Amino acid sequence: MLVLGRSQVEALLDVDSLIDALAPAMADLSSGRASVPERVAALVSDRDGFLAAMPGFLSSAGVLMTKLVSLFPRNDGARLPTHQALIVAFDPRTGEPTALLDGTAITAARTGACSALSARLLAREDASVLAVLGTGVQARSHARAICRVRPIRDIRVAGRDPAKAAVLAAELSAVLEGEVQAVSSYAEALDGADIAAATTHALEPVIRRSWLTPGVHITSVGYNPAGREIDDATVTEALVCVESRKAVLAPLPAGSNDLLMPIRDGLITADHVHAELGELIAGSRPGRTTPDQITLYKSVGVAVQDAAATALVVAAAREQSIGEEITLR
Repeated sequence: MLVLGRSQVEALLDVDSLIDALAPAMADLSSGRASVPERVAALVSDRDGFLAAMPGFLSSAGVLMTKLVSLFPRNDGARLPTHQALIVAFDPRTGEPTALLDGTAITAARTGACSALSARLLAREDASVLAVLGTGVQARSHARAICRVRPIRDIRVAGRDPAKAAVLAAELSAVLEGEVQAVSSYAEALDGADIAAATTHALEPVIRRSWLTPGVHITSVGYNPAGREIDDATVTEALVCVESRKAVLAPLPAGSNDLLMPIRDGLITADHVHAELGELIAGSRPGRTTPDQITLYKSVGVAVQDAAATALVVAAAREQSIGEEITLR
């Protein structure tokens, strides 16, 4: 069995290749060609955390895998990430375990890459101003990935901690083209933004309709079982797209309060979800129809994303003879 650590996974996983690979994976999910059951989780209530299992079979990529991922929001994010994960790949012909790899790096990369895919599908072609809300691992991943699909020249970073926002802005300035600046509030970051990437653990919405510019594309990946990232007015007005209707509308911890709460309150119905990304890719549902339309991609994470990333990493590792081979027997 091939074993790959985090630094090896990070070196092997190419973001551009991952964005491209996610498109057929999401199409397979929407068409029923991929097998992805709902995630299950063991709750650790005294730490507000959980351990989830996310199995998946992506036949087009020849990947059978499962991810074990923990979310412990009280971790400081620097010394210990809030999200930590392992992935085990199996031979889809025999069920034999074939690879064990760090899933923390894959979770960060695939989440940002799928948000970038949503921007490729839904953001205006000339989108050049990006608001990054949050200062953690996903904020970094999103800034880097979204800049691969749109001509971003201005990035605003906002978070609860101004010092962390400043550190992230400086870090991104060193690796991305264009101007990167830390700003004092979410509202300031969103003022004039063409794309907004929400990557927080917010209790109260960090994206509010009154702060948005017409035509903005929003990506929202944050999760808090007691809160939400997007306010009702934005959700009700936006063209809402998701990875999977079944996943996003499932009870917590699989689903999203950003949609479950307004449905509960009678503001929208489940039919308000316009499309899955796979339907946009297949052309069975339309995307943006006007320049001023607000579009929203709400992500909860699905195993086909991890499977697509795992396929790329394992193939690259075997091609480059990277990693350690161990025997379990």
